[in-house]
Amino acid sequence: MDKEYRMKLLSAAIEACIKAGKEILDVYKMDDFHVQLKSDNSPLTIADQRAHNAIVSVLDKLDIPILSEEGTHLPFEERKAWKACWIVDPLDGTKEFIKRNDEFTVNVALVKDGKAVAGVIYIPVLKQLYFADELIGSFRCDEITEFTGLEELMSVSKQLPIKQDRTGIRVVASRSHMNDETRLFIDSLKGNGDEVEIVTKGSSLKLCLIAEGSADVYPRYAPTMEWDIAAGHAIVSASGGNITHLNSDEELSYNKADLLNPWFMCKR
Repeated sequence: MDKEYRMKLLSAAIEACIKAGKEILDVYKMDDFHVQLKSDNSPLTIADQRAHNAIVSVLDKLDIPILSEEGTHLPFEERKAWKACWIVDPLDGTKEFIKRNDEFTVNVALVKDGKAVAGVIYIPVLKQLYFADELIGSFRCDEITEFTGLEELMSVSKQLPIKQDRTGIRVVASRSHMNDETRLFIDSLKGNGDEVEIVTKGSSLKLCLIAEGSADVYPRYAPTMEWDIAAGHAIVSASGGNITHLNSDEELSYNKADLLNPWFMCKR
């Protein structure tokens, strides 16, 4: 994949996320989200389904297979031959969506040979877009509701990380997964004499905070699926951070036989 083609793919991913964001906001204004429970007891709404359809309508034109949380999951025997694929979460943070706390996102990642090389995260309510490719870096754009081209978008975007005027260590954590292991990790930082501040966010917004430099570390001692973090991983990596297995320097990989991620550490 040369740079020109990669930029075409990144543009398509941005267009897909913004299109999905509009579908999600349409449902968000409704009184009834038509919530169902999937086989793992996680919630599913018509917003998830409409966002999935919007994304597929854009990405399907590019002849790259799509692995979406809300799509058909092909067996690894078929997927292992893929040199590249899209990994998609049409609505990351469905629980946050149902709570109406605005902390939900649309995630699209481009994976090449198991590595998340490009990613887009769109926050529909905030109209905020994070996008990255390892060839150009990571960016954040505010107040975006339409996509008119990558060059124009980059001209009004901030490159990540953004310089921060703060001291101490900011740890980002999940509201729903503040477990004993996470508390012990935070206590270990305090034990080193560091000033520690905890920031709680839903969905892939946690990864966005690391990418932009608003937080320093995100320990994840709880399950996630590939589509939960692939886009954020690309954005974090292109901003100079990394996501590794909990007790090693090995980067997380994607389109695995088991789509469940190991516990991981994300840091700047």
